[in-house]
Amino acid sequence: MTKGIDKYSIDSTDYTVGQDNVQKWGFDVHNPVFGISAGLIGLFLLMTALMDAESAKALLDGVKWKIIGSFDWLFIWSGNIFVLFCIALIVTPLGKIRLGGQDATADYSYVSWLSMLFAAGMGIGLMFWSVAEPVAYFTGWYKTPLGVEANTAEAAKLAMGATMYHWGLHPWAIYGVVALSLAFFAYNKGLPLSIRSIFYPILGDRAWGWAGHVVDILAVLATLFGLATSLGLGAQQAASGIHHVFGFEANMGLQVAVITIVTLLAVVSVIRGIDGGVKVISNINMIVAFLLLIMVALIGYAVAFGNIGTTLMAYVENIIPLSNPHGREDEAWFQGWTVFYWAWWISWSPFVGMFIARVSKGRTVREFMTAVLIVPSIVTLLWMSVFGGMAIDQVVNNVGELGANGLTDVSLAMFQMFDVLPFGSVLSVIAVVLVLVFFITSSDSGSLVIDSITAGGKVDAPVLQRVFWAFMEGAIAVALLWIGGTEAVQGLQAGAISTALPFTFILLLMCVSLLMGMRTEKY
Repeated sequence: MTKGIDKYSIDSTDYTVGQDNVQKWGFDVHNPVFGISAGLIGLFLLMTALMDAESAKALLDGVKWKIIGSFDWLFIWSGNIFVLFCIALIVTPLGKIRLGGQDATADYSYVSWLSMLFAAGMGIGLMFWSVAEPVAYFTGWYKTPLGVEANTAEAAKLAMGATMYHWGLHPWAIYGVVALSLAFFAYNKGLPLSIRSIFYPILGDRAWGWAGHVVDILAVLATLFGLATSLGLGAQQAASGIHHVFGFEANMGLQVAVITIVTLLAVVSVIRGIDGGVKVISNINMIVAFLLLIMVALIGYAVAFGNIGTTLMAYVENIIPLSNPHGREDEAWFQGWTVFYWAWWISWSPFVGMFIARVSKGRTVREFMTAVLIVPSIVTLLWMSVFGGMAIDQVVNNVGELGANGLTDVSLAMFQMFDVLPFGSVLSVIAVVLVLVFFITSSDSGSLVIDSITAGGKVDAPVLQRVFWAFMEGAIAVALLWIGGTEAVQGLQAGAISTALPFTFILLLMCVSLLMGMRTEKY
């Protein structure tokens, strides 16, 4: 390194290149990250337009299964490392470090802060899988976790534990590593809010050159494909819900229409920024989400509340065997589910991490990690226990569509569960609205993050640039849905896994670099 790690001085000229472009074109492009990222995404969209859907799907599927077969152990062990790393930061003296310095104060209230990080971090996926995933594990829809026999009491318990495993500490630890790294180097060391800044202790001034460009380009690609996966799933579920409630045909045209409308609404939010757009929508998000959760829990209170303890115990009992990729008889299950989830969370981590970092100045490391790791996991425990527990109860007692035929349509599972509950139509309408609002939150916050990365870490890049990335997200989601056709989830999974692999190595190095930086801080 050519400059002291305790000073982190940078050459500001690296972040002023392109000011003429700002005035002429409405863009603020400081380095090759924007051009290369946009060019690669454009190439992907062109290839999907020129290739027939079957060929494109076969290509993506081949890449996906090659990665899974070779690197399943890497994804799972990396997730374990991130959990242990985050817990260590909570319990060690490093937790006393305050983001922004000892005199820094928080920009947002606890309620707004937690609302924004939870809405950005889970959102659509929680709606899409909270019913479908436990039912899938219980019935053996696609194998069963740890080789248990399907449709047994043991399978019911393990289904809830395995679902919680995929949505609990591990994903939030992945987000926490990126979010804390970004926040620390931005607020405590004065570096631009960009992924490359995290690696200054390792790369030195090379962080502002091509080594840093490569890191940021990978972050942009991972974020775009991770977001597109969620937007694609959200479009499927919203279209299914609209068909279920209002009768419109849930075809590709409706899914594209949903993506288009939500993208336009996200653009409005992006233009308004974090305070005027993202924060407002996130708060609305949490109000509607808790309204739905409370209504469903009260309707089926005996099952819902009785299942919370069961889910927690199943999670605690099985977290270690589920975290070990070696010598298991359920290889097909954890490759098809766990590896996909870890890749999905990793591909989301630049987006969620940077967004959480932008709204977390003034928190101590201990406060930050506790909130990011523990609080969302508790909310997820409640959510999965209520929705997943009631869905399994319907299957066990042969109630409704789930009880009669099991899991037939992943995107419809939640609405099928609502059908046999009192006020089922009202619940379905609220769920459709919530999916759309989560959709908007993911798109607008993602656009702000990608915009910041491609502008060299600036948080106030031109509006036109934010709008550009919002439209690109929608375009990728449409392309992946088109590739997948009737099995669109497969195409979405392939995109997420392919971009997450290289970024997994970046996250592991990120832990090392963060510790190097934190050792220079007084606490």
